[in-house]
Amino acid sequence: MEVKIGVQHAQRELVLDTDSTPEDIEKQLGEALASSGVLHLKDTKGRAVVVPADKIAYVELGSPSAATVGFR
Repeated sequence: MEVKIGVQHAQRELVLDTDSTPEDIEKQLGEALASSGVLHLKDTKGRAVVVPADKIAYVELGSPSAATVGFR
């Protein structure tokens, strides 16, 4: 699934593909916002994205990732 995260005072949004479900991401976001902590997500390649919860402007949850065709 594609996740887009808008960060305050940043011109570009963070975009990552993850195997997490929308429910999992919403739960993690809620916990991060409640504790004034950080949102910690991992993408499909094992890379980590960590964003301070108080700097998150929006989170857009996309549809499940489809298989890509072409070069990698």
